[in-house]
Order: sequence, then C-alpha cells, then structure tokens
Amino acid sequence: MYPKNCWYVAAHAHEITDQIFARTILNQAVIIWRAADGSIAALEDRCPHRLVPLSTGKTVDGLVECGYHGLRFDSGGACAMVPGQDTTPKNIKVQKFPVAERHALIWIWMGAADLADEDLIPDLHWMDAPGWAATTGYLHFKCDYRLINDNLLDLSHETYIHKHTIGNDAVADSPVMTEVIGDRVVRAHREMPNIDPPPFFAMAQGNDKPINRWQIAIYMAPGFNMTEAAFHTVGTDRTRDHFMMRPIHIITPETDHSSHYIWGLARNFQLDDDELNDRIYEATQQTFMEDRELLEIQDQRLRAEGMPKLPQLPVKVDKAPVQGRKLLEAMIQAEQDDPNFCLPPVMLADDDVVTQPFAVAAE
Repeated sequence: MYPKNCWYVAAHAHEITDQIFARTILNQAVIIWRAADGSIAALEDRCPHRLVPLSTGKTVDGLVECGYHGLRFDSGGACAMVPGQDTTPKNIKVQKFPVAERHALIWIWMGAADLADEDLIPDLHWMDAPGWAATTGYLHFKCDYRLINDNLLDLSHETYIHKHTIGNDAVADSPVMTEVIGDRVVRAHREMPNIDPPPFFAMAQGNDKPINRWQIAIYMAPGFNMTEAAFHTVGTDRTRDHFMMRPIHIITPETDHSSHYIWGLARNFQLDDDELNDRIYEATQQTFMEDRELLEIQDQRLRAEGMPKLPQLPVKVDKAPVQGRKLLEAMIQAEQDDPNFCLPPVMLADDDVVTQPFAVAAE
C-alpha cells in the first residue's frame, strides 16, 4: 500500500524532545527522541530482551531505558547497560531508522537504510523560510492515507464540506486544468475570477469585497500535498497585491486504515500577527476535521464492501486523483521490482503562476 524507500514526516520538530516520542509509521512502531547532543534518534519500539515496547520506559542521560528490566540503548540501537552485570551483550541491538531534521519537521526513512540520502527530502521550505509565517497542527485520521490524497487533489468538495471556511459555489463551478510532472507530481489548477470571498478569505483580506482567486492542488507521491491558495481584491494588481497561502498537508500512513495528518499553513502576509495566527489555526483545524469526519465514514464503507476500486463512476473532477493514484501505484510497483529503487523529489511550487493570465483553458 505504500513505498518504503522514501522520506516520510514523523512529527513536527518541536514535538521531539529528550523524552520518548512514540508513533506508528507504515505499521511499524518507532520511538524518537533527542540524544544528549541534541541530535535526533529513532529506534524500533521493541526491547530485544522480552519484546516489551521501549516506549514503556524513559530516557536517562540521552539513552533509552526499557520500562521492564532497565536495559539501556543508545541512539544507534546498541545496548549500553544491563542492570546487575558488568558486561553488555554485543548481539543485543534494536533496529535503527535513519532520521533527519529539516523544514521544522522530523523525517524518517522506513526502507533500506543505505539508500537514505537526505538530498531526497522534499523541499517544504515554506514551513520555516524567511518571508513566510507557518501555522502548524496535527490530526489523526482513521482512514486509508490514499483517501486523504484523493480528497486533497479534488478540491471541488470545498463547495459542499467547507462552506463555513474556504468553500463556496465558485470552487465546484470552476473548470480545472490537470497536469502530471515527471513520475511523482500531479497539479490541478483552478482560476476563480470576481467571486465572493469565502469566510476564511474574507478574514484574511479584512473585508467582504469580491476577489480574484486561484487555487492549485499539488500532490507528490506518496503523501505530500500543497494547496497554493492565493487571491487579490478585484481591481488590484495580481502580481503586486495578492495574498498567498500555502497549506502543506503531509499524510504519513500509520496503518492500512489510519493516518497522521501533519500540516502547516504558510502565508506571505501579516507575518507577525499572532491573533491572525490563532484564527488561522482554529479555522484550519475545523476545515480538516470536516474532511476527517467524511473520510472516516468513507473508509468504513469501503472496508465493509471489500475495498472496491475508486472511483466507481468517474467524472471530470476525478482526473487528478486518478493520476495521483497511478503515480503512487507505479512507485510501489517499481520498488517491488527493484528493492533499491527510489525517486528524487520534484519541486511543488511554481511561482510563475502569479503572473499567469486569468484565462486557464478547461480540459
């Protein structure tokens, strides 16, 4: 259901301290913590002595201490101490996972460790780059991660699910242009000229004046999504006066039917406005919880019906989700054919879209 030879996001960087942080990723239980030197470490959540989860224990001087018999393990997974004896068995080890800290995120590699090249980490610099302010959050979804990717690639649902935040009739009524870039990225672009601002956009703009809005759903397999959401007041200059938000949706599978939704909403305006930051957080959490409610119901229905293929009855707005699934399936199959296979990341954003004309041809 998912490739392993690629980087996944395990957590926001601020969540990881010198204490044990437990999380299941790709059906694998892991623990993550900061060692004594501040570096990030990740091990299998399993003591090799009596197989008790190491997350039942604690950290002591940068080492992980098992909560059952007190064996301690270093950041490399080696046993550093066994209570009651002077020697430590060399054959007692815990599986280690490559980890990295970048873009205010903690990344983990669940596949072949020797392939874990940090140059393969996708560029999500908006999470901590100058000129951007990022509001961040987390939600747990009890559904297949692929359903979340589908949802984020077909944003016409905003009209029906998110009327109180980011949606209105203009979203579903606007034609969408879909393109596939290389072996890993799908982009679905909508232009919405001279529309009423949905509530979230009116809040950001500070009034209810009509806006010219564009929206690009961008997906990078296996679970990286960015929505380029931008607008400017009708009668102002698109290039100079636009407001830009880049919601970044990082979907990391937990199990076959549960997912970690690690998100950040980066904006290029009112960077020091803490009140706006709080309002964005509340609105964004509400929006994603609306998605969660529906997708968890959908997952339950799919499981009851034996996981049939989606969509059952394709319509035009399914093009981007179908293309996304094809790229993901190809990535999984390539790794099954060649255990050393891994794809390089592709840039998600295209800043030239700011200067593109409004008229975008519908397919």
